[in-house]
Amino acid sequence: MADDQFILGGTGTEMFSGIPVSNFQTSLDWYQRLFGAKPSFFPNETEAVWAIAEHRWIYIIVDVERAGGAIQTIMSSDLEAVIEQISERGLSFGQEEIPAEGVRKVMYYDPDGNEIGLGRIPSE
Repeated sequence: MADDQFILGGTGTEMFSGIPVSNFQTSLDWYQRLFGAKPSFFPNETEAVWAIAEHRWIYIIVDVERAGGAIQTIMSSDLEAVIEQISERGLSFGQEEIPAEGVRKVMYYDPDGNEIGLGRIPSE
């Protein structure tokens, strides 16, 4: 993509994507099972952050009033293997979409109802 197709003129350098939750410990346990890892760091006692890849982060934060309304989608290069690994940790996706040939998205729902989608698109 050309720089003029990016928001903010292509000047963004990092991405932190937040998910509001109501109960920190319950959510921390659930997200560790989903992601298969402990958080990369804790900015404070009400937030936990995981690195998705270089310069890309996802975090939970206690915000009772907004908990349950997040929708996140993470694209994966090996979706089927990731689904299997998550299943082995005791979580199953709640919904699935196959909008086009080679495209698939599965949605997991945390204890508050936040949607965490994992997807695949065909390689070019």
